[in-house]
Amino acid sequence: MTEPSFTRRVPGDDERARDICDHCGFVAYENPKIVVGSVVRHEGRILLCRRAIEPRRGFWTIPAGYLELGETPEDGARREAAEEANVRLHMDRLLAVYSVPRISQVQLIYRARLADPSFSPGPESLDVRLFDPADIPRDELAFPSVHWALDHDAEAEAGAPPVPFANPQGASGSVMPNGERFGTDEM
Repeated sequence: MTEPSFTRRVPGDDERARDICDHCGFVAYENPKIVVGSVVRHEGRILLCRRAIEPRRGFWTIPAGYLELGETPEDGARREAAEEANVRLHMDRLLAVYSVPRISQVQLIYRARLADPSFSPGPESLDVRLFDPADIPRDELAFPSVHWALDHDAEAEAGAPPVPFANPQGASGSVMPNGERFGTDEM
């Protein structure tokens, strides 16, 4: 069996350079990662997890992470919430679809409710708490898209039509609301 050998070049029917097998012509496409998560509410409060991992260890986030192969986005959001906060969720609806092109992510964020009020930190969380929306530590949120999701959830809670939100106008996930710029890692 011949060992694979790839060369980066532009396939004949494309305009982007791709890794192409030198032996058989197989094109190894690289596609964006899909992140799934949820803004979880219980009795008017919002569940946040303090990250125990990098990037942004120690900052607060909504339960979210990468979608696994063979998993629906809703099931992935449920799994991430179980892993990070030891909770079971009732999924309500898709809240938003965000694009973070600098790290090739598409984020699917849902609105959800706790199936029961028990929760505790999972292995990727230092702490898990329910916050009144007015008491969320906005300066300690991990990523721009967490700000967006919380803002869009507040709009949905106030009666915005049940259509998915998207990135705020001109925002690509590279800058926090306070102007802090990001390097190469996000949610």
